[in-house]
Amino acid sequence: MAEEQDKDSKTEAPSEKKISDATEKGNVPFSREVTAFASTLAIYIFVVFFLSDGAANMAEALKDIFEQPEAWRLDTATDAVALISHVVLKCAALVLPVFVLLILFGVGSSIFQNLPRPVLDRIQPKWNRVSPAAGFKRIYGVQGLVEFGKSLFKIIVVSIVVVLVLWNDYFATLDMMFSEPVTIFATMISDLKQIIIVVLFATATLAIVDLFWTRHHWYTELRMTRQEVKDELKQSQGDPIVKSRLRSMQRDRARNRMISSVPRATLIIANPTHYAVALRYVREESDAPVVVAMGKDLVALKIREIAEKNGIPVFEDPPLARSMFAQVSVDSVIPPVFYKAVAELIHRVYAAQPQQRRVT
Repeated sequence: MAEEQDKDSKTEAPSEKKISDATEKGNVPFSREVTAFASTLAIYIFVVFFLSDGAANMAEALKDIFEQPEAWRLDTATDAVALISHVVLKCAALVLPVFVLLILFGVGSSIFQNLPRPVLDRIQPKWNRVSPAAGFKRIYGVQGLVEFGKSLFKIIVVSIVVVLVLWNDYFATLDMMFSEPVTIFATMISDLKQIIIVVLFATATLAIVDLFWTRHHWYTELRMTRQEVKDELKQSQGDPIVKSRLRSMQRDRARNRMISSVPRATLIIANPTHYAVALRYVREESDAPVVVAMGKDLVALKIREIAEKNGIPVFEDPPLARSMFAQVSVDSVIPPVFYKAVAELIHRVYAAQPQQRRVT
């Protein structure tokens, strides 16, 4: 019940990180039916291109043994080994192509689905692989029912195909028992080709359906709950609360550094209580006034308070203060659009020296 609720709560699509982690651990979508189709195709190629010649060579070798037994003496162990070696080599020549084809097509079907990669986690012993409870869930779960349905489909298809082929060739099969061995063998290969062709189409259909199903099921199993998404976001980008505190600390430090620069200002342009912009102009330092501090509300009041303590002139010009606050930044020169207005204020500051006063 808890497991069903957990699956119901997985409403979010898996993240790229979760998909990457699953792939690194060897958890990738894999369809066994694609491999079964590849194996069936390999067997069909063997039957069409290799079986006839291989069986003919094998029959010829056996014919020589049975028709000329005097050519194979069995007086010593060496003679027996030679005879057995000869038969084994002929059998190996017959079955070697099918083994090679099965290996090539099996490896090819695996590479077609996923590129091979070494994953040590897959070979480590795990309790759920030998647990009866976990095995029961695998057998009678959704995946187990799907595998049972695929197996049942293959059994039904193969049975129907075999029955139809043999039924159509019923009388030919009876007559075949009284025919020459070569004719019997040719008829058997012909029937085998028909069976394999139909099975090949059936497994191809099943492989296509199973390929999409396994990928869909794999993607569904990787779905995440909202809490998992939040936890992963915290791990990848950091805890939002901690990041917020860090940003707050950084703002406080920047504000303190800015406030500490106010005593160096030449003048303050302010909206009575809402905005304040502190400018510094020294001809030897820069060609235009530099913004050393700016702020609004409480920060603006703090700038004005420090300016008054240090005897820095404060000019109340609400339109100019609002415009500069919106367009300038700390530690940068003012835009040319403000040159004329600020120049007039600086002229008034220099004219009032050495008796600086607050101008309103």
